[in-house]
Amino acid sequence: MQLQLDDVALFARITELGTLSAVARERNVPVSQVTRALARLEADCGVRLLHRTTHGLSLTDEGDTFLAHARRLLDTRDELASELSGKLAGPGGWVRISASPLVAQVVIAPGLSGLYRRYPQLQLDINADDRLADMARDGIDIAIRSGSPSSETLVAREIGHSGRSLYAAPAYLAAHGTPQHPDELAQHRLIGNSASPLLNRWPLAQGGKGQELLVQGHTRTDNSSVIVALALQGAGIARLMDLLARPMVERGELVPVLQGHFSAMPVPIYAVMLQERHRLPKIRACIDYWAEWLRDLAAAPGAPP
Repeated sequence: MQLQLDDVALFARITELGTLSAVARERNVPVSQVTRALARLEADCGVRLLHRTTHGLSLTDEGDTFLAHARRLLDTRDELASELSGKLAGPGGWVRISASPLVAQVVIAPGLSGLYRRYPQLQLDINADDRLADMARDGIDIAIRSGSPSSETLVAREIGHSGRSLYAAPAYLAAHGTPQHPDELAQHRLIGNSASPLLNRWPLAQGGKGQELLVQGHTRTDNSSVIVALALQGAGIARLMDLLARPMVERGELVPVLQGHFSAMPVPIYAVMLQERHRLPKIRACIDYWAEWLRDLAAAPGAPP
């Protein structure tokens, strides 16, 4: 087969975006040009790679097989390009990041200007969603997660940590009072997470292993950013990452609640990568920078213990 790598990359992007027109818009070319490239690729392979119907595009069996090999080809190309360019001008190119909206706000956004100053050739595509991304299918280079992955196809590196504590807005506490003991929370409005039930288990600092408060929630949402917004607006008491809540406490927007009564055991923050991509210079550059940035943040005056 006389494959052109650009056609292979275009095919992979079609499967990610779902339509030829979306790829054409992204590349700023006519749809006909994308159609011709796909036809050329199918002719080179001698098989049909995509089913085309009025309902959209779907992979054929051959297309599914080709896509797996295509991604390995593109990974090898990117690794080679990154190695060669990195020796000349430093790490560069697009890095696609997956993170929850809160982690994107706390970890990625605040330090982004410093990352770009250090590596001006880097470009980030940030996918902020509470749902865990399929890294291979979605073309994710780095996923920032607060839990260690179990898949053998992934590599995880711990880049920092953050505890979780209870917080409420001053307006809420003025209206409903400040609880002095966990038992009093039964009379308070609590904010729960409908997407991650594990986050509704608030571990107590006293009482031994396994002691926790199971939160039903007076208000629940599946979005971590909305949980913060609800807390800021006085909707109730929420359990938040200390790393996120710290600047809001400093500004007087949130107040810690029941400190010492609930466990604030730090939870590791991981950078997760596909095995075949974790050695790319552009990926190592991002992860090294974020690990350094989080370490400096944790050492700053006023950081949570």
